[in-house]
Amino acid sequence: MSWAVATFYKFVRLPDCAEIRSPLLQVCQEQDLRGTILLAQEGINGTIAGSQEAINTVLAYLRSDIRLADLEQKESIADTLPFDRMKVRLKQEIVTLGLPEVDPSEQAGTYVDPQDWNALITDPDTVLIDTRNHYEVGIGSFQNAQNPETESFRDFPAYVQHNLSPAQHKKVAMFCTGGIRCEKASAYLLSQGFQEVYHLKGGILKYLEEVPAEDSLWLGECFVFDQRVAVQQGLEPGTHEMCLGCGHPISEIGKNSPDYEVGVSCPDCFAELTEEKRSIRRSAWRSRQIHVNKPTSPP
Repeated sequence: MSWAVATFYKFVRLPDCAEIRSPLLQVCQEQDLRGTILLAQEGINGTIAGSQEAINTVLAYLRSDIRLADLEQKESIADTLPFDRMKVRLKQEIVTLGLPEVDPSEQAGTYVDPQDWNALITDPDTVLIDTRNHYEVGIGSFQNAQNPETESFRDFPAYVQHNLSPAQHKKVAMFCTGGIRCEKASAYLLSQGFQEVYHLKGGILKYLEEVPAEDSLWLGECFVFDQRVAVQQGLEPGTHEMCLGCGHPISEIGKNSPDYEVGVSCPDCFAELTEEKRSIRRSAWRSRQIHVNKPTSPP
C-alpha cells in the first residue's frame, strides 16, 4: 500500500493561531493522518501523510479559513507512512530565522516558476544561493550554487553579512526544499537593501516534480525531513538512509566508512562524539532493537 504525502506553507497573519491548534489537530486525528503542522502568528507550515482522501479533507478544512483559501500543496507518494504520529505545534516562527521582524507577508522576493528557473540560474549575472543546511547541500544541489555552510537557518543572516553586498551582488536567486526558507531569506535580503531578489516557487520538490530529467540542472538527491530521508527526480525515493545517531543523511559510500556504526555514528558526527556518548548511543540502539523484536505473545 502507498501513502500520499502533502507539504504546504503560507506566510499570513494568524494572530489566533493558539485557538486554531486544537480544532485542527482533532480534524487530522479523525482522518488518521501522521505528520507535523506548525502554527505561528506569521503563518502555517506542515507535512502530513495518509490516505489521499484524508489529506484532501484536511486541506479543504484549512482552506475554509479565508486567510488560507489559496494554500498550495506539493504531493508525493511513500511506500510506508513517513511519520509515527500527528502533531500540531505552536511556534514563534514557522521557520526559525531568529528575526521575527522579517515578515514575508509584507515583502518578499520575486517567485520564479520551476519552468523558468534554469534561465535565471544560468544567467552569469545571477548569484545562486542554497539556503539549506550543510548536510542537506552535501547530498545534492543545483549546479554552481553557493553553499553557506550553515548548521541551521539561524546562521543565514551572518552568512549574508559576511559574504554578500547589495552594491556588489545585484541579482540574487535562492532556493530550498519546499520554498519556505528561501522565501523568508528573500524578505531578509530585501530588508538589508538588496534590490533584485528571486526565489524558487515550490522549492526543489516542485522543480523535481515538474522539470523533465533531460532538462534538469539538479545534481544528486534532495533531503527531506521525514523517514523517506531523500527523494530524487520525479520525487522518486532516494538512495540515502538516515544516521540514527545525528539524523543526517548517509550514502552507501558513507556506510562503508570506518566512522559508520549503525544506530551510533556516521562520518558526519563521529568526530564530535566522546566514547561515553558512543556507549550511550549503543545502549539506546540495543534497547530499541530489543523493543522492536520483542514477541507480542508467548511462543
